[in-house]
Amino acid sequence: MLLEVLVGIAILVGLVGIVIPVLPGSILIGVAVVVWAALTGTPAAWLVAAIALVLLAAGAVLTWLLATRRTRAAGVPGRSMVVAGVAGIVGFFVVPVIGLLLFFPAGLFLAEYLRLSRAGSAQPASAAWASALVALKATGLGMLGELGLALAASGVWLVAVLNGI
Repeated sequence: MLLEVLVGIAILVGLVGIVIPVLPGSILIGVAVVVWAALTGTPAAWLVAAIALVLLAAGAVLTWLLATRRTRAAGVPGRSMVVAGVAGIVGFFVVPVIGLLLFFPAGLFLAEYLRLSRAGSAQPASAAWASALVALKATGLGMLGELGLALAASGVWLVAVLNGI
């Protein structure tokens, strides 16, 4: 019983980590379910872990595909996304937890503004805002996809636990 409670808490923290990217949410959920399967030791528990891992991996791939395709289609280069990611990491330490949510979009806007103003855009601020908005929407959509599949993986584990596996 204690094992299931601890794994359940780890799964909840992982789900929060997907929405508020402070922790690697899907990885935390996957590790928790694998630890549960290893300590439970039954073939059914390992089957549950395998299903959960496939769902979590699909969520990670879906996030990457959605964000990458949509940002590339909008003309946002990978360099701008890297700048935004670095800004988000710096922001996380400057303003704990919410700094990531503040600095990521600011870094993305700044990178796009600089890129577009160097390219001779007539209105670099509005063009940077438009491309940053596309990238933020794509990132959010990817996050929703990952969250949905992580919830499905968590549901598989929960059904198994409630059925005594």
